[in-house]
Amino acid sequence: MELQTKFRLALEASRALQQIDAARIGHVLGRVADRVVLHTDEILAANERDLARMEPTDPKYDRLLLTRERIAAVAEDMRAVAGLASPVGETLSVAVRPNGMKISKVRVPFGVIGVIYEARPNVTLDVFSLCFKTQNACVLRGGKEAEFSNLTTMEAVHDVLREEGIDQGVATLLPVEREATAGMLAARGFIDLIIPRGSQSLIDFVRENSRVPVIETGAGVCHTYFDQNGDAAMGARIVFNAKTRRVSVCNSLDTLVIHAARLDDLAAICHELATRNVEILADRRAFGALEGRYPAGLLRRADETSFGTEFLDYKMSVCTVDSLDEAIDHITRHGSKHSETIVTGDEAAAREFLGRVDAACVYHNVSTAFTDGGQFGFGAEIGISTQKLHARGPMGLPELTSYKYLIEGDGQVRS
Repeated sequence: MELQTKFRLALEASRALQQIDAARIGHVLGRVADRVVLHTDEILAANERDLARMEPTDPKYDRLLLTRERIAAVAEDMRAVAGLASPVGETLSVAVRPNGMKISKVRVPFGVIGVIYEARPNVTLDVFSLCFKTQNACVLRGGKEAEFSNLTTMEAVHDVLREEGIDQGVATLLPVEREATAGMLAARGFIDLIIPRGSQSLIDFVRENSRVPVIETGAGVCHTYFDQNGDAAMGARIVFNAKTRRVSVCNSLDTLVIHAARLDDLAAICHELATRNVEILADRRAFGALEGRYPAGLLRRADETSFGTEFLDYKMSVCTVDSLDEAIDHITRHGSKHSETIVTGDEAAAREFLGRVDAACVYHNVSTAFTDGGQFGFGAEIGISTQKLHARGPMGLPELTSYKYLIEGDGQVRS
């Protein structure tokens, strides 16, 4: 089937989807979650075919990897989304003009949402569940690395849609060829919004070439600033969690910024990282504080590429600063406006950091690993927006809606 035909069918399916009531949408999502769990073995077998084409040392390998636990977690996220109230139809504001005209601002679906993503097979189900719940059709173009995983997962979705008598065009998986991406980016009039999820190069390509509006998500250069009044034990826990929980995700820690007055605590803060073989790229002062106190084979001197890099690996840079202002300046220069945190017991410093740091998610004494739609109570996320127009941070159900004005009167005309 030609791409243009697929886009047209998705548009038609999105219109029909808006006639389905919320209870049935929740029922269908629950059935899809059950079907995915039932077909866990088939999905894992497909995932093995994908994994066989990638080196285990590739930072994307962990993103691509599915396990029984991960599949069960994705299914549980779908059930969580099914149980949330839909924002569609919510009245955001009402105003009555002096002439008696009533103006209501009401949430509505976008229509058709396109998502381009790389080695992340869980995204297929996350996107479908969020779009279906908000009565949007979705057009997906997954990366070739996850080709078999995505195909098998989408089969489970389509099986349930077919059994429920719902147009399968509400969830369209495109081929992995480059032509599909080019077609999506040119599908103005069919696709209302495109969300790229993946590397900075993918996001840049989509932004620069799309004729369809784009929301940028994904790329995360995340910092933890350990302030001069920070608690060392707390800092060690936060740094270890943010760096090692899952190194391949966008909320993982890339740079520890430490106040020079606390360099004596740096080795203790980094101690547990060595158990996960985390390579540290340290500036001159931090290197001096770690030399002889952190494994020599894992300690390197930082260079100009060590900061502003999203490692997606067991690597982390360390930068030494002499003040809160200098820490914020460093984050401003090298961050990606994703997630930043300060570890401090000084409430004034915390307030200043929270207020001045320009990022989607700014934390005080919390790991950046919490930048996640599920952790925010959204059920799942379609991505983490690092821009400022329309949506910012983890994008859940409300962010997949636009709005329109409904105007009611009793014969008013304008002079």
